[in-house]
Amino acid sequence: MGTAAWDRITDRDDPDYERARYSIGEVSELSGLTRDTLRWYERIGLLDSVGRDHAGKRRFSDRDMDWLALIGKLRRTGMSVADMIRYAELVRAGESTYPERLAMFQRTRADVLAQIEELRQTVAVLDCKISLYEGNSAAADWRTVGVGSRPSQDEAVDHERIDQGAPV
Repeated sequence: MGTAAWDRITDRDDPDYERARYSIGEVSELSGLTRDTLRWYERIGLLDSVGRDHAGKRRFSDRDMDWLALIGKLRRTGMSVADMIRYAELVRAGESTYPERLAMFQRTRADVLAQIEELRQTVAVLDCKISLYEGNSAAADWRTVGVGSRPSQDEAVDHERIDQGAPV
C-alpha cells in the first residue's frame, strides 16, 4: 500500500469499510451534521463518492464516517472550507501529493499552536479576574499575564477602574 498511517482513512484493507450502510438520517444523527450540510459537502466535493441504494438514496460507509470525523477535526482547527476541499482533491490525486498535504498540515498545526497559546493567555487573564472577584487583593494585574498583547479600549477603562479600587 505504501501510505502513511495518517492517511489510512483513504486506504483500508477491510472490504466492509467502504460498504454503503448508513442512511443520511443516520449519518446526520451520528455525526451531528445536518442533512443539508452533508448534501452540501457532497456537492462542493468535500465528501466524495457517497454510495446510492436501489432507490437512489444516499448510503454512507464507515470510510465516509471517518472522513467526516476528520473534516470535523480540521474544521475545529479553523481550516477554511476551501482548504479542506483542496485537501480532499489532494487525497483523491494520490501519493504524489504527500509533500503538499504535509505542508498543509504543518501550517495548520502552527496555526492551532498559536490559537492554543492565545487561549492560554486568555485563561490567565480570566484567572486574574476571578481571583480579584473572589476578594484576593493581591491578585495579579491581568495585563501582565498576556505578554505581547495590547489591551483594548474597554480593557484600558477596566484597568483605570481597578486602579481606583472599583471591581470591574
